[in-house]
Amino acid sequence: MDDGLTPDQVATFERDGAVLVEGAFPTVLAERGRRLLWRDLQARHPGLDPADRSTWTEPVLRLDWSAEPPFIAAANTTRLHTAYDQLAGEGRWTAPFGLGSWPVRFPQPDPDRDPGDAGWHIEGGFAPDDPARAAEGWWTNLACRGRALLMLFLFSDVGPDEAPTRVRLGSHRDVPPLLADAGDDGRSVRDVSPDAEAASRHRPVALATGRAGDVWLVHPFLVHAAQPHRGGRDAPARFMAQPPLSATGLLDLSPTVGRAIPPTPVERPVLESLGRG
Repeated sequence: MDDGLTPDQVATFERDGAVLVEGAFPTVLAERGRRLLWRDLQARHPGLDPADRSTWTEPVLRLDWSAEPPFIAAANTTRLHTAYDQLAGEGRWTAPFGLGSWPVRFPQPDPDRDPGDAGWHIEGGFAPDDPARAAEGWWTNLACRGRALLMLFLFSDVGPDEAPTRVRLGSHRDVPPLLADAGDDGRSVRDVSPDAEAASRHRPVALATGRAGDVWLVHPFLVHAAQPHRGGRDAPARFMAQPPLSATGLLDLSPTVGRAIPPTPVERPVLESLGRG
C-alpha cells in the first residue's frame, strides 16, 4: 500500500497531533537495522551481549544518526513520502538521509528507575548562530524553523510496557501561544518545555505503541516524554529512532481566510490555536 494516509488519518493528525502509520516500512529492514544497532552498541560498550541479559545494566544507551542502507530505505518508502507530502506539504521537506537518534531502552529489575531523560518536552528544529544562545541547546519558533515533523520509527515491537513514548494528545495546540511573542528568534527547548508541560496537563495521554515497521508521525509542537522499560527481564530491548523530518522553509502563518493555498495539516492547528483559522 503506497497511497499514504487516509482522510481519517489526516484528520486524526490535525486533532491529536500524532498518527500511526502501520507497516510504513518492511519488517526485514527492521531486522537488519536491529543487527546493525546491536553491532554499534557492542562497539561502544564491549561488555554488552545481546544473548546475556545480565549485561543489560543501563536503562538506556544512545546511538547517533546512522546512514546505513536499511535506515535510508526505511525512511524513504513511497508510502511515507506520500504521507510527508500530505502533512507537511509537497516540496516543503527534505528526504531523510538516515535515521537517529537512537535511545535504546532495556528492561530493568527496578521498573521505576528513572532513566534520566523522561521529562515532558517539545522538540527543537535549529541551533542559533549566536554562541551564547546556542549553548542552551536546540530552539524552536512559531514558524517551526528547521523541522516539519517529529517521527518515531519502531525497529522492534513496542507494547505498553516496553517504553513507548508518551504523548499528550492535542497538546500541539497548547504550544503556539507560548511562542507567539518570541518572534523569529523563538525559545530554547529547555526554556519553553516547562511551560508546555504546564499548559498541556489537561490533555489525555496516549502511548506510541506498535509493531516493528510502524512509524508515528508527530506534530513538531506535540508535548511528549520517554519512560522506563517495564517489560520485565524476559522482554526484548526497545529499538526506536526519533528523527526530524527536516523542513525546507517556514510555516505559512497567514490567516486561513483569503489564502490562495489552504493550510497544511501541520499549519492548521497552529493557526486555529492563534485564532487565525
